[in-house]
Amino acid sequence: MEQYQVVVDRVAGAARCVLLLGGIDSGKTTLARGVVAAGVAAGRAVAFVDADPGQKTVGPPATVGMRVIRAAEDLEAGSLARPDALVFVGSTSPQGQLLPLVVGAARMVQRARDEGADLVVVDTSGLVSGVYGQILKYHKVELLRPDVVIGLQRGEELEPLLGVIRRFFSADVVSLPVHPDVHPTSVEERAANREVAMAAYFAEPLQRWRVRPTVFMPSLPALFDLAQLDRLLVGMSDGDGGYTGLGYLEWGADEEVLRLISPVAEGPKALKLGSVRLEEGFRARRVDLRNLFGTD
Repeated sequence: MEQYQVVVDRVAGAARCVLLLGGIDSGKTTLARGVVAAGVAAGRAVAFVDADPGQKTVGPPATVGMRVIRAAEDLEAGSLARPDALVFVGSTSPQGQLLPLVVGAARMVQRARDEGADLVVVDTSGLVSGVYGQILKYHKVELLRPDVVIGLQRGEELEPLLGVIRRFFSADVVSLPVHPDVHPTSVEERAANREVAMAAYFAEPLQRWRVRPTVFMPSLPALFDLAQLDRLLVGMSDGDGGYTGLGYLEWGADEEVLRLISPVAEGPKALKLGSVRLEEGFRARRVDLRNLFGTD
């Protein structure tokens, strides 16, 4: 569609930060890749920030990933999937993780600029409707301060959200229809995509470390049963506010030992507990840490 190309060419040549909004299967990632490719072709230093914790382009599920695109080859799927940096969100869904998502996106945009990117393209999750969708996207715009926001919508589904952004911020807000070539995916297909991505991330070779119960955030309650942490997803802290990658915990009942399993070669300084338990086949099941800890 000609209107797509006009928008791509304009923002790729002049924008500093582009934020893409849209529901599930609205073509955000395809458009984001188009803007990134056009920016690279124009000789700009471009970064792709993937702030969708479920359907991933950059990095594993449950993260916000960032990749600096230094050449056209970096846009190939295998290369783009490897993040230059990531932030652990803790879940494959935005629900219950609004603060980590907003903070993670802001940190990755700043990291991209620190790496020399003068165009940052931010892809987001499909949570755009209702109170939580508006709150999440409002605060992303508030922190990221994009100069261009592109909304991809069917009919006028995004108008309440885009209206909020127009009223509160000075960003150039562009509304586009969902491209007719976009094909919808089922709930089952999206779940399968997450499982494949998680299984690929945790492919051998894997490292295994014994874990002390004092290394977690949030801290474990007194007399906590460590067996309840079995298969829980964790973020691996580098001790400087960042993350080296993901791992999951394994409880050895015979030895009564808790272990960390991860493809990351270097052991972490600390571990942040996620809200996901990895079941058979790496299917993610949501866990409420408040219920697990028996606290408010």
